Amino acid sequence: MTSDKHGRGLRLGTALVVAVVLGATMPGCAPLVAGAALGGTVLVASDRRTTGTQLEDETIELKVAARVREQLGERARVNATSFNRKVLLTGEVASEADRQRVLRIVQGVDNVAGVVDELAVMGSPSLTARSSDALVTARVKAAFVDAKDLSANAIKVVTERGTVYLMGLVTAREAQRAAEVARAVPGVQRVVRVFELISEADLARLQPAPKPADAPTKQP
Repeated sequence: MTSDKHGRGLRLGTALVVAVVLGATMPGCAPLVAGAALGGTVLVASDRRTTGTQLEDETIELKVAARVREQLGERARVNATSFNRKVLLTGEVASEADRQRVLRIVQGVDNVAGVVDELAVMGSPSLTARSSDALVTARVKAAFVDAKDLSANAIKVVTERGTVYLMGLVTAREAQRAAEVARAVPGVQRVVRVFELISEADLARLQPAPKPADAPTKQP
């Protein structure tokens, strides 16, 4: 389980999403790192988290990755996706003891407010399976862009073994709509909502203020 890691873009285009998938499937590229960089670099302008919280989330992810690698090495493939200091754990570990060790590692990281444990005790999937998950993630993100009633950049998408996890600060209306859109995407086997719900009033306060209209040019 796995955020969305600041830049200027307001929306993900389909071409950009596809580029991330291609990068994730090329030798030597890490899908988690690519997704994190995309999330942190492109989506900051429309992310509903504060800038400070986004930095905290990135720090949490880096610390978890480093500590898991140090203590478990190649025995585990653990993806930690932090959103608003809630950590989603996905991936695979070799044993129940290793799963418990990962949980202790995450709970010991500063600023972690909660953990959603979706780790599986099993062998790591093939490169083909992981590439399929990357493609599903890209399709779901593209579907959110196409859905005009959703703020695509406010929702982080993580896919593991065909299960799509959705994270973000959204209203109940947005959560329901996002789940409906994701379920209709080819390759999605299951949708798990890991959202934090906000009210419509909260959403209105989080929306950027409209830019003032340009003053009309006076004719000489």
